[in-house]
Amino acid sequence: MAAESSRWLTIPDLVDVLGVSPGRVHRLLEDRHLLGVRRDKVLVVPEEFLLDGEPLTELRGTLILLADDGFTDDEAMEWMLSVDETLGVSPINALRAGRKAEVRRVAQALAF
Repeated sequence: MAAESSRWLTIPDLVDVLGVSPGRVHRLLEDRHLLGVRRDKVLVVPEEFLLDGEPLTELRGTLILLADDGFTDDEAMEWMLSVDETLGVSPINALRAGRKAEVRRVAQALAF
């Protein structure tokens, strides 16, 4: 199943929503507080990765774990937004529901 977001945010969108500079947005991406992928050559982040105008705090550790497991950014995005059989929902929805430990256990089991 292809990963889909309800809304993809560009860097300018993130600057507006987060109230930070473009440089700060890029640092959030570099430090894995957020994950972006290119869609039609534009770097975008799913709106679901934000909560109350901030990056979802539980996201960073999960993104680091996926990168350590060998996931590319595109593969990590696909997994985060697609329904996972074990979780019954997409990992991002599970994180938003407070199921961080469960999401990370499932991610750890996926290590390449």
